Order: sequence, then structure tokens, then C-alpha cells
Amino acid sequence: MVELKSDKDVEAMRKAGRVVAEALAAVQRAAAVGVSLRELDDAARAVLDGAGAGSPFLDYQPAWAPRPFPGVICTSVNDAVVHGIPTDYRLRDGDLVGVDCGAEVDGWTGDAAVTFPVGNVRPADLDLLDAGRRALESGIAAAVEGNRIGDISDAIEKSVRGSGCGIPEGLGGHGIGRSMHEAPDVPNAGRPGRGYRLRPGLVLALEPMLAAGGDDEHVTSGDGWTVHTADGTRAVHFEHTVAITSAGPRILTLP
Repeated sequence: MVELKSDKDVEAMRKAGRVVAEALAAVQRAAAVGVSLRELDDAARAVLDGAGAGSPFLDYQPAWAPRPFPGVICTSVNDAVVHGIPTDYRLRDGDLVGVDCGAEVDGWTGDAAVTFPVGNVRPADLDLLDAGRRALESGIAAAVEGNRIGDISDAIEKSVRGSGCGIPEGLGGHGIGRSMHEAPDVPNAGRPGRGYRLRPGLVLALEPMLAAGGDDEHVTSGDGWTVHTADGTRAVHFEHTVAITSAGPRILTLP
């Protein structure tokens, strides 16, 4: 069932979204060559703890997962697309790091992700990062009253394909509110004019994931969580929580 939020609910979700933005900013400040992924998780935990916020990621265990997730952020490096576990791996010069973070405040949830380089940046990575940002912007621009979920999916897909990148199959966005994952699903590829009609009060987590190699297939690592590109090429992940309003899309996870 799709739940539409009141204006008061959306304002409450904005509080959670602001904490997410602050946590992601803290992680990016902490990231440097030699810093471990676990230390990045610690930086995000400090922000959540300071805000009195909970983590929808910590101990989360969907039916397909072999064990609960052990961190408050997902840290996906280089060919990892999403769901990377924060480990003792230390960042190296030229790494590409995707960080996904959620926060729960007063029963409401925010969710966002960003990908950034560490140290010296490869030109191809800059192009991939730009493609990811454009895909998210395209999806948000299509998140207007009267459109349908398929219009968002189509906008993201056209942007990604126009950049010459692949879309890992079966991964995408979702509704969000009192729970991190709510109806409806928001695929990163689809047909315009199809799916649930967008109306004020609908809140969505839009999250394009791009693979540089154009390979739509992906594999899950032995940890049961981390999703990698099947061809080993690099990937990026960008996400915002977005409310549909009569005045246009409102991003709830901006600083």
C-alpha cells in the first residue's frame, strides 16, 4: 500500500533528511588515503548519535540477506555498486567510494547516497561521476505531480544510456516514510506513462546506479551483501529522498 504523507509528515522527514546530509558530509571530510571504511562508518555514527537519530541500516536484515547489516552506512568501493559493508579496508589513491546513509528521527526516515573520489582522480571517473549526478537530476526533474513512476524511470534510463553507461539490473529506488523501504518501487529503467501516478504527499528515494562498462549484470560477493559489477568496471551511486508537492519536487536530504 502506498502511503501519502501530510505536510507535517514531510517536515518531520526533512529533519531526518538533514541528519543524513550531515552524516554524508562528515564521511566525505573524513575520507582520505589510508582511512578505513570502518572509520568512515564511525564518522557517520557520531553524527547520528549527536542528533539523537537511529540508523535504519544497522542490523537490517531483509529476507535475502544471510546476516544483519553491521554498519550505519554502506561503503561501496570501485566495482562495488551498492550495499558494501564497512570493513578494515583502507582507502587507496584513486579509489571511487559510494556511501549510502539513512537516519531515523521521531519515527521518520531519510535516505541518500553520494559517490566521490579519493586522492588523484582518473578522468574516466570524473565522467562517470558526472553521469551519475545527471541521472539523479533527471529523475528528480520527472518527479512532478501527474507524472507516473515510469516517467521517473524513463528519465533516469535515458540519462544513463545517453552517457554510455550500464544500469545494474533489478536495483533501484523506493518509497520511504516511517520505514526505509515502502511502496512503490522506482526502477532505474522503465517506460513512460506506466506505474503509480505521482501525487502530493508521495515521498520517494530516487537512486540511480551506473556501471562504467555498460554491463547490466551484477554479482553479490561472499559477504552476502556487497553487489559488484559482473565485468569488474567501476560503478557510482547517487540518491536523494524527494517529496512530490504541488509546487514541484522537494529534496529532503539536502544540507
